[in-house]
Amino acid sequence: MHTEFPFTLPRGYLDAEGNVHREGAMRLATAFDEIAPMKDPRVQTNPGYLAIILFSRVITRLGDLTHINPKVIEGLYSADLAFLQDFYRHINENGHSRVGVTCPNCETKFEVETNSPGV
Repeated sequence: MHTEFPFTLPRGYLDAEGNVHREGAMRLATAFDEIAPMKDPRVQTNPGYLAIILFSRVITRLGDLTHINPKVIEGLYSADLAFLQDFYRHINENGHSRVGVTCPNCETKFEVETNSPGV
């Protein structure tokens, strides 16, 4: 069973040294991943912070970074956060990162991977 999915952020995380990290991987969330953040005082104070904690748990890699914490997620641009929210929803609902599409010219149906920006 495939449990980790690659992605490419539209903008990327800019670290303190000026390096941009765009390529990453996200694993499927467990039930505990979704309920554990509810105990975090930052989430209790601001429910919008739930996504920050959740992504810091399920993103396994971002560029050269292997330890993803809430500060990293806080540093993402809003376009990247929106991308991750869609990506998270898609892989956890469908169990894969493919979407069905139809060619507008010939109407052929096929699947494409959603791990690149703009797809």
